[in-house]
Amino acid sequence: MAAVKCRVKGVYMAQGAMGASPAVILSMDDETCLPIYIGLWEAMSINSAIQKEVPPRPLTHDLFIDFLDRCNVTLRALVIDSLQDGVYYANLILDQDRHEITLDCRPSDGIAIGVRCNVEIFIDEQVKADSAVPSEDLPALMDIASYLGG
Repeated sequence: MAAVKCRVKGVYMAQGAMGASPAVILSMDDETCLPIYIGLWEAMSINSAIQKEVPPRPLTHDLFIDFLDRCNVTLRALVIDSLQDGVYYANLILDQDRHEITLDCRPSDGIAIGVRCNVEIFIDEQVKADSAVPSEDLPALMDIASYLGG
């Protein structure tokens, strides 16, 4: 599987005819983006990780990372590897005692964890070909913190 490296551009509320929806925008070097529409809680978690906010108690994604650490498992990468019926699928690539482990996850959870661990995020080339859009073709976006009044 060939994959393209991307980065998290940010978390936004995408304005559309049906209202606003949370979206994480992944950008690639060729000025294309992959908008992934996600739940509000996941959007807030990703945004919290981008802002490097540390909650007083661990949230779910923080707890997962602590669990990996205590079990001597290292997160190596996140790969968004397929799109089926409008739903993206992803895998966390983990390492335990020099053995690679692949763990199925929702892209939003994988991104929330990946940003916290500062790992590379990849998109399968076919997923990119099927779904990426030029940056200028994205819907109207508002930073999620601004949208929520933060």
